[in-house]
Amino acid sequence: MKRNRRISAVAVLALAALVTGTGSGFAATTTPSATPSATHAFDTAPATATAPTRSFQGTLPAPTGPYAAGEDVIHLTDAGRPDPWVPSSGPRRLTVTMIYPAVPGTGTPAPYMTLAEAAGIIRHRNLPADSGVTPQNLAGVTTQAFDGARPQRGKHPLVVLSPAYEDPRMTLTALATDLASHGYVVALVGHTYEDSGETLADGQTPPCAICDDPARLDFDFDSVAASRALDVSFVIDQLTHGNTAWPLAHLIDKHRIGMAGHSIGGAAAAATMIADPRVRAGVNMDGSFHPAPMPGRINRPLLMLGVTDSHSPGGSDTTWERAWAALGGDKKWLTVAGADHFSFADLDLLQEQAGFPTPPLSPERGVAITREYVAAFFDQTLNGIHSPLLDGPSPNNPEVLFHD
Repeated sequence: MKRNRRISAVAVLALAALVTGTGSGFAATTTPSATPSATHAFDTAPATATAPTRSFQGTLPAPTGPYAAGEDVIHLTDAGRPDPWVPSSGPRRLTVTMIYPAVPGTGTPAPYMTLAEAAGIIRHRNLPADSGVTPQNLAGVTTQAFDGARPQRGKHPLVVLSPAYEDPRMTLTALATDLASHGYVVALVGHTYEDSGETLADGQTPPCAICDDPARLDFDFDSVAASRALDVSFVIDQLTHGNTAWPLAHLIDKHRIGMAGHSIGGAAAAATMIADPRVRAGVNMDGSFHPAPMPGRINRPLLMLGVTDSHSPGGSDTTWERAWAALGGDKKWLTVAGADHFSFADLDLLQEQAGFPTPPLSPERGVAITREYVAAFFDQTLNGIHSPLLDGPSPNNPEVLFHD
């Protein structure tokens, strides 16, 4: 186990890839959660898309809570588990970004990702040279997180976040910083070999091993969700046993743990809840269930938050109706009108800032809605604070539809 600071803010040039996801790509993003390898916000834009006419200055929204967001990057090795996708690489290695409640005005601005992670996304997504976005202007993306910030005192709930298939962990940074500002410790887990690259403790940034030719590895998304559940349980072990994996692990209240995920990460949240009773509440953000849970397997609170087209009752993703019928305990089924698959992560917002088209729901609203409802759900389920926001439709959020 090894702790490491990231070395280059220029690394955020990886996000240049997201400016290529326009036009017909958005038309398809109501359903990729059912087939995560389908059209993606990083895919190449159609020829009709126009290049940005202004300099890109990417900025994630400021957190809405009373605390600042501190940040550390840690590296973990599960010595008892071979890597499931590349066994020849040895034991399973993970990179995790820890974001925590911090004292405002302390620390230094944290970069979005390492240079190698950035280069990995550009290679993986074939960023066109004429995109109009440069490494220099992407280097200025503001994350609203601070390396080395002084932590707030006390014990805080832990929320683990798992990103979409092929997307690195940083694409959930806007949600993570906001949760931290409201008093949560957040672990952003990078699932090695499942995305464009996570920089490991030895400095290597291996590419995705299962993205381009999954049949070669005889893999399916049920296997990915199950593997991620093992990743998350291991991370929880390391953060709650002995305080050796992370110097600030004493901040974590190990009796209040939740998990949220986007796309296949949402499926992983459900799979983790089935496998690990320490996870007391979960959120699936627009992901198919892989597989849909059977009755009696999840009797703890679960929030389902998705797009209207595929994830409303009667929608194309039938796993949501099957999961809903099987869930026990407190459960919420919400959809967001006008959202696309990437409204629940950082991608649409940064794409808009780069000057490219976005879905009907403004990216700012997508981020704000995601933050507000996810935080309210964890406040209610982990902190015991009732949130009227979860009781039904809100005039302040007319885009959010409740289903039962």
